[in-house]
Amino acid sequence: MAVVSGGKPAVTHYRVLEHLPEHTYLQVNLETGRTHQIRVHLAHIHHPLAGDPLYGGRLRLPKGSGPAQIGALGGFRRQALHALRLGLTHPRKGTYCEWEAPLPKDFALLLAALRKGA
Repeated sequence: MAVVSGGKPAVTHYRVLEHLPEHTYLQVNLETGRTHQIRVHLAHIHHPLAGDPLYGGRLRLPKGSGPAQIGALGGFRRQALHALRLGLTHPRKGTYCEWEAPLPKDFALLLAALRKGA
């Protein structure tokens, strides 16, 4: 998956929720649903997801990282990506369905460590 001239259209909107030391917490909304769309688009603009080995490359620790930040980033074993809300039109009933899920504990702990910075 990549951003290429002549590729299938994919539209991702994002809004900065919080600037953190060396990281940014975003809200992302999709117009399309391409495979790995968020991961590909953020890596394309040189802001890959924390914990994304495929599009983000190796773990990069910010200069001056403290033990809490190093542990949080090094111990986060997945992409720092969470679907707060998912919605779809039911395929048989035609009604719109929507679900919400709170931020998982591991993600909340990562955010707390990143907020503290070095």
